[in-house]
Amino acid sequence: MANTAQARKRVRQATEHRQRNMAQRSLVRTHIKKVQKAIASNDLPGAQEAFKNAVPVIDRMAGKGQIHSNKAARHKSRLNAQIKAMAQA
Repeated sequence: MANTAQARKRVRQATEHRQRNMAQRSLVRTHIKKVQKAIASNDLPGAQEAFKNAVPVIDRMAGKGQIHSNKAARHKSRLNAQIKAMAQA
């Protein structure tokens, strides 16, 4: 257990930051899953709308360092490719 005042404060900060980070990562995953669910159900307008809503969230988390910028780019690229393939079919 933390003995000094600054150590107790760091424990409090770490707890708050951990909770915030988990919530933000969950938000990204939720948006990605919404797009994937729309793609799986062959709902092109729904998938396009979900993708349009997911891109800013993914970019924001990449900008904040929650996820790596390459991971954000990979998610956006793959989701967009799946939507385009669905539109072609």
